Amino acid sequence: MDFRSEDDDNGRWQGFAFRGGDIVISTRSKSGTTWMQMICALLVFQTPDLPAPLGELSPWLDWLITPRDVVYAQLAEQRHRRFIKTHTPLDGVPVDPRTTYVVVARHPLDMAVSLYHHGANLDRQRIAQLSGRVAVSATPAVPDRPRPPLHEWLVDWIEWDGRPRERLDSLPGVMWHLGDAWGRRHAPNIVLVHYDDLCTDLEGEMRRLAGRLGIQVPASRWPDLIEAAGFDRMRERADELVPGPAGVILDRDRFFRRGRSGAGREVLTVAELDRYRRRAAELAPPDLLAWLHRDDPALTG
Repeated sequence: MDFRSEDDDNGRWQGFAFRGGDIVISTRSKSGTTWMQMICALLVFQTPDLPAPLGELSPWLDWLITPRDVVYAQLAEQRHRRFIKTHTPLDGVPVDPRTTYVVVARHPLDMAVSLYHHGANLDRQRIAQLSGRVAVSATPAVPDRPRPPLHEWLVDWIEWDGRPRERLDSLPGVMWHLGDAWGRRHAPNIVLVHYDDLCTDLEGEMRRLAGRLGIQVPASRWPDLIEAAGFDRMRERADELVPGPAGVILDRDRFFRRGRSGAGREVLTVAELDRYRRRAAELAPPDLLAWLHRDDPALTG
């Protein structure tokens, strides 16, 4: 299935040469992507002292900012176990039996709030230049219209009812991405991770993932790796962990904004939360919603 936007194109996966042991991290935006990349880096290298910035170690293959041939060459040169980022659902990525696919899910309302704040921290003109949509010498774009307040924006986000592929970070897009992964969850090379579990039991989730990846970590190394994967520690290392070339993110310190759950439910009224519940139930099966909304039984569908 084709998934394309102004920023990425899953067609770039066609022809990619997988290796045994590859790891593909497949997430929606602001759902713990960088966190999972860091966890994989720590498990692969078994030290907090990474040999290069995280974005070089774990490139976003679909992103149009870096030419496809450059990304392919970068990955071909890597001698370590590769872990590759994508925001494409698994039905848009070649599924190779030698590769492990890690899908991170986050409560959709929390993901949406984080996405709203992230949007204000992007230089979209710079992104358009780097992806070739406008010339670097072009006249600066007319500033975007002011965005609506968060509450209004979030209510509209819940109500949007277009095709998932048109807006993968919409509620239909999120549920499409997660629903596809949920249907594959029993496959031996598919691993689902919940953002809330990373928040409440980081050590347990890191050990579980190491087991699924077949990575053995000496007992003496675990404390340092777990500490390095903590949200506060990652925020301190924003310059080497935040993705993208210089200028794309306006303020790298703001990339790691909150790191906990509940922001979406804090914004909405009881009636609006009920409307979200009904919309979610239209888009996803009850067992997925029960897993996804585990901290709020009223939203399980």
